[in-house]
Amino acid sequence: MRTLVLALGNELMTDDGVGLRAGRLLLERGCNVLEVGTDVFRLSSYYNGEERLIVIDAILSGELKPGEVIHLQGEEVFEKLRAEIRSAHFMGAIEGLKLLMSLDERLKNAELHFIGVVAKRIDLGTELSEEVRNALPRVVELVEELCKN
Repeated sequence: MRTLVLALGNELMTDDGVGLRAGRLLLERGCNVLEVGTDVFRLSSYYNGEERLIVIDAILSGELKPGEVIHLQGEEVFEKLRAEIRSAHFMGAIEGLKLLMSLDERLKNAELHFIGVVAKRIDLGTELSEEVRNALPRVVELVEELCKN
């Protein structure tokens, strides 16, 4: 099954850059990776009909510890990561992905996975916290396991 890894985040905002860091590691290992940063809508220009889409991004949680890795699939991605849309000019990555999937039949039929890493801090800076940095090998392992199936 052809797989596209979608690396999200902002590498200038500490732990928010974890998706991009993981994507670069996976690219070095031969995975098909698209870095979109904070613009999930770039996906529509580069999507080539891959049957599996794996999204990697930082998440915030009051319940989980920094550095914990979660794996969600299918509709569970949209149900568990629902965020509030504050205006018509601001949309989160997950809402943007849902919109793209509703508009593109090929994306609608893709097997969707979300790998999230709980951020310790989101602040100006380029260094990941130790907890998030230590989670990178687990993220890479999860994605590689998914790509084998």
